[in-house]
Amino acid sequence: MKCSFANARSLLLITSAAVVLVLGLWGCTGTGDSPLSPNSSSDVVLSLEKPAVRAVAAVQELHTKRLMADPEVIGTAVTIDDNSQPAVMLLVTSQRAFDAAPKTLDGVPVKVVLTDKIVAMKTSGISHTAKQTPPIQLGTSGGWRYDLANGYCCGGTLGSLINVGGQQRILSNYHVLEADIVSGGNTRVATTGDYIIQPGLIDVGCNAANAQNVATLVKTSSLPNSNVDASSATVISGMVSSTGAILEVGTLSASTVAASLNQLVKKSGRTTGLTRSYVSGLNATVSITYENECAGGTAFTKSFTGQILIANSRSKFLAGGDSGSLLAEDVTTNPRAVGLLFAGSTSIAVANPIGQVLSFFGATMVGN
Repeated sequence: MKCSFANARSLLLITSAAVVLVLGLWGCTGTGDSPLSPNSSSDVVLSLEKPAVRAVAAVQELHTKRLMADPEVIGTAVTIDDNSQPAVMLLVTSQRAFDAAPKTLDGVPVKVVLTDKIVAMKTSGISHTAKQTPPIQLGTSGGWRYDLANGYCCGGTLGSLINVGGQQRILSNYHVLEADIVSGGNTRVATTGDYIIQPGLIDVGCNAANAQNVATLVKTSSLPNSNVDASSATVISGMVSSTGAILEVGTLSASTVAASLNQLVKKSGRTTGLTRSYVSGLNATVSITYENECAGGTAFTKSFTGQILIANSRSKFLAGGDSGSLLAEDVTTNPRAVGLLFAGSTSIAVANPIGQVLSFFGATMVGN
């Protein structure tokens, strides 16, 4: 979430001192918690490598197009039911759709979650919004230096550090670093070489002179045609810790790990800081609407497949402005990356699998 989430970034109305977080992290107010509880997990790792999980995923994929023809069904995934068995999850935005949902699909149980609309989210004793003394740590407020239009400025999270061809780059979301694709409210579009700042405009009164340049954009236009909401920026020498340290997380492992159901995870982001949760769905298909600039009109609606869902009850794990945060396993030392967070609602957060993100850039994680 960008402080407006694809809309979820953070938006600051220039003529007001108030920060407006667009927490329709996908739209209205969600009424249902995630179907999983970490207390229901067993010692068995239920990843997509397990035959039983793959079988449920096949049923999910077979019915997804038909189910999502209903505009109030906004996603499907693989989850665990109340009996700790793999099941199909349906994400719905109305009581009508909740009541009309099937109880089973081809003999597979269905878990229905009533949520609000899913949107992209751009916006503890450690501040994740303060201007840091270089070299900065990540998991911090940041964004495109010119992310200002239509009376608002925006910002998100500079998530982690990756290595692309021997070059260190900051990893964040497309909608945090390069979503401005029309020469509208600020008379320019995001371009390779543009400065990426810390903190983001949202946290410096919309005045880039109060922030610092930490990287330069490498425009890759991951959306709308790829399956990841990702962007990167080349580090300016001396401005970012070369270890890739993340606020309140520390240094990552250089290796990654695939998501599994009930897996304990954490993230460090601009708005909610260090938070912890668990994976509630795998192989998710979700539909998300993007803007064409800060507080701009609808640019396109994108359907993502194979995504990770994380429990986000009452937006305690992910909120507007946390877009771009790295999803990592919840261990104390050198956690492995699991995904790249980019969207959410008041009950569910969504992440691109980290393997897909790194493949898009031809990158590796910076870590031990």
